[in-house]
This record gives sequence, C-alpha cells and structure tokens, in this order.
Amino acid sequence: MLREAGESLKEFISLKIDYAFKLIFGKEGNEAILIAFLNAALKLPQESRIEEITIINPELNKEYPEDKKSILDVRAITSQGMQINIEIQLSNQYDMEKRSLYYWAQMYSRQIREGMAYKELTKTVSINIVDFNYLKQTSNYHNVFHLYEDEEKFQLTDVLEIHFMELPKLLAKWRRREISLWENELVRWLLLLEGADNQEILQILEEIAMKDPVLYQAMNAWEETSEDPRIREAYFDRRKAILDEKAAIREAELRLQEALEEGMAKGIAEGRAKGIAEGKAEGKAEGRAEGRAEGRAEVAKKLLVLGFEITKIAEATGLSEEEISGLKD
Repeated sequence: MLREAGESLKEFISLKIDYAFKLIFGKEGNEAILIAFLNAALKLPQESRIEEITIINPELNKEYPEDKKSILDVRAITSQGMQINIEIQLSNQYDMEKRSLYYWAQMYSRQIREGMAYKELTKTVSINIVDFNYLKQTSNYHNVFHLYEDEEKFQLTDVLEIHFMELPKLLAKWRRREISLWENELVRWLLLLEGADNQEILQILEEIAMKDPVLYQAMNAWEETSEDPRIREAYFDRRKAILDEKAAIREAELRLQEALEEGMAKGIAEGRAKGIAEGKAEGKAEGRAEGRAEGRAEVAKKLLVLGFEITKIAEATGLSEEEISGLKD
C-alpha cells in the first residue's frame, strides 16, 4: 500500500533501469498501466484510444543464423493490431535513431505471412525514453516522427511512428514549473520514472494516485517490487552493469576528445614546420593541409589502439574506412 501520512519514505528501485521498468510496464497483469501510459503518449482521439492490449515476448527471433538477436524492453500489440515497442536508455550510445529504425523495421516486417497482402500490415510504433539530451534541434521533451514528403509535408503513410522522450528536458521544464503533474497525464507517467530520485515528485504522485486508480495500481506494484529481496538483488546487478557501461562510454568520449586534440595539434604543428622550411606561401598552405591530414591519421591510429570501431573512427576523423583500415598495416 502507499505510504500513510507521517510514514517514513520508502526506498524505491529506479524505474529508469530497464529491468525495473519492465516489471511495472511490461508484466502480464499490468496491462492497465501500459494502456494508460500509451494513451497518454500516443495522444489518440477518444474513439481510437487503446482499450485492450497484449504484452508479448520481447525477443525478436533471428530469421537467419547470421542475424543480430534483438530483445526489446517492452513489446505489445493492441486489439486493433498496432505493434508497439518501448525502449528505455540511460546512456547515449550515439545510435538511438538507427537502433530505433532497426527495431521498428523488424517488428513491421515480421508481421507478414504467406498469402498476406501488404495492405494488411499494421501501424508500428517505437517509443524511446532516454535519460540524456539527444535531439539538439529542439527543447521539447517529446518528439514524434512520421514519413512526410519533403516539400509539401504531406504524410505518405501512418504505419511508421517513432517517439523520443527525453527525461532531462522534461525534468528541467518541471523544475521551472512550465508543466504540471496534475494537469498532464504523460508528464505524470514519465516523471514516475524520476520518483526514486526525487521525493517531491514522489509525494505529488502519491497524492494524485489517491484519485487515479491506474496510477495507484502502478505505485503499489512499484512498492511491492521494490520490497522483494530477489528482485532487489537482480535489480542492483543490472544497475551496476548499466552504470559500468555508462562510465565506459564517458571514458571513451574523454579519450576521443583527448586524442583529437593531441593528434590535430601535432599534425598542424608538423605541417606548419614543413611549410616554413620550404619558405613559400604555397608550401605553408600545403604543409598545413598535410598537417591536418597527418593529424587525422594520428588520431585514427590512437583510436584503433583504444579499440574503437572503424565506423566510429571514420565519423570522428573524416577519414574513409579504407584509409583507416590501411593504418593498421
């Protein structure tokens, strides 16, 4: 049961950890919770709101042995056949848009069966909840993408829908009191994910839950889950793995920046020296250009030693993958 007035605050597990999120939003028996979140997120008209949903196996089986195995966080299908995937991500691996499209494509394409017409393929929705600022072009915390014509902006089809929900942007707006948990249902569900780390949010949600039976169910399920010793043990194991991964990504970012600065400085210095030695303006320009190229090559070599993927090195340095592969020799 929810905390009584005057009762000490409980220690909830964080719903931003995918393992915990699935236990509340992706568990059979909690369909009402998932439906409430999706109706708030998808902003469907009253006549199209989700009333029934089936939570299904989140694992997308491989069609061929060489295929990549994919396990989604929460996967469901509505009574109208809409396919839905929810992913929650704590660390920026700089691939969310491509990963989201990949998962979307897998869910969409695997609907097809022998003898089935393409027109029978149903709408497929991917929802990404991220605990970092991702879309630099906007301050909106919730952005939705579809397929539109470039110039006249008309929609080709509604079968593709991809959402990005950025928790830091949402939290910043709430702290500035630009949004309200009382007035916005999606804000309520998303800030539930912040409740383990923010007692003010938790207390407001407890008040709202006394008038919202589905939120009340969610918070009770969250409390019971948080008190289960076996779940807590598995949760902390998963939390440690995620935080270790997040730390590794941050260290890689710092090493990349350091390598870029060091390599470019060295390359440009060598290029200038070469240009000055030749004593010609043309030589100076050529030397600087060669220096930049040498600087990029120097950076690429350092990143290869650090174990970065060739595709990532190409993005960071501007060198082609073939040029980078040649540096291994």
